[in-house]
Amino acid sequence: MDGIHLLGEWFDCPAESPAMIQSGALRSLCLAATQGAGLTAVGDKFHQFAPQGVTGMVLLAESHLAIHTWPESGFVSVDVYVCNFSADNTPKAQHLFDALRRAFQPARVSEHTIRRGGLEPVRKAA
Repeated sequence: MDGIHLLGEWFDCPAESPAMIQSGALRSLCLAATQGAGLTAVGDKFHQFAPQGVTGMVLLAESHLAIHTWPESGFVSVDVYVCNFSADNTPKAQHLFDALRRAFQPARVSEHTIRRGGLEPVRKAA
């Protein structure tokens, strides 16, 4: 299945941001960004850690968004994967990824794009 997988590690994000520390705020941000990108949320689950940090996932009709915050380190990891079954959803995935990056305002980023499902050379499994 053709698709794109966007991976982000975002450093030095403002630790006091509600989305960094509150599961409800992170959920609202992720669902609004998903809708704004034109992707279809079919479910979600977010968990608040004590004393801090949030992890969450939005199940998409197109695949998924997973996100994790570490406010004590100002760090966020994000994972957006979409399939391109009936249409090229790459621009929508990038829109979602970029909207989340803008919301978290990282000072430094490490980001990777992986083409999945046949666009990369296939290696035989051992």
